[in-house]
Amino acid sequence: MNQTNAPKDAAQRRGAPPVICYGVDQVPTFDAAFYGAARQRTTRIEELLVPPREARTFKVPAGHFFRIVSTEGPQVGDLNLWHAADLSERFFSGKTRALHATHVSTGDRLWSNLPALRPMATITHDSLDWYGWDADGAGVHDVIGTRCDPYTNYLLSGDEYHHGCHSNLTRALAAAKGISLAAAEPHIHDVLNVFMCTGFTRDTHQYFMKASPVRPGDFIEFFAEIDLLAGLSTCPGGDCGSSHSDDVAPCYPLLVEIHRPREGALSGWTPAQRNGYGGSHGLS
Repeated sequence: MNQTNAPKDAAQRRGAPPVICYGVDQVPTFDAAFYGAARQRTTRIEELLVPPREARTFKVPAGHFFRIVSTEGPQVGDLNLWHAADLSERFFSGKTRALHATHVSTGDRLWSNLPALRPMATITHDSLDWYGWDADGAGVHDVIGTRCDPYTNYLLSGDEYHHGCHSNLTRALAAAKGISLAAAEPHIHDVLNVFMCTGFTRDTHQYFMKASPVRPGDFIEFFAEIDLLAGLSTCPGGDCGSSHSDDVAPCYPLLVEIHRPREGALSGWTPAQRNGYGGSHGLS
């Protein structure tokens, strides 16, 4: 309910034209020809199956591709990325959203946090790119949602649930790095919601989810711009068409494949460099 009377020029104020914060011409362009050629005739060197309501980590060397593949049924995944040698550099969903869009697809990049602010991975193929925007304003692969977590679940329901994506990723990172849950948890961060179909309601502007259109065989593919450690959780919401943070929804595994480009395919390419800002923040 509005508490304040609108000023006389309210319509004029609401009618101010939108201005894109970061123009696409300011972001390094996606070289479709380069990535298209590089992804041809790759060699699959590793694969990993992430069980339902669990998470796993995997490493991807710079200059390699990795795919997240739907296997047995519609399933959403929550993806975290870290620099393989430095957990403090991690995926920055907010800046990725600001530089690209609320939902990402082929040609978009996943950016790291400050001060590095560089591309961690580039999306090179998306078999769900046909979905676009539906009548509800929803799209696929969002960088809006945070990840389902036990704290919000407890706040809303009073129940302790341990297989939300935050907890799954915490356990997986702790196991991978040989550290405690308490040491691992601060490194878990806002995710790319792989295959998730989401938007904002038009009336109340609330974040909503709906059944993912993903089906077995669909995949999203990334090119590692730096050495990566990745964490992928199979969301307990399954296709997120009804609920999450419980054991009610049908859930399925997700397959991760890592592919090495053929020799010579990356001629002239170098890993992404850290942001060039000097770091003085105005002080000499």
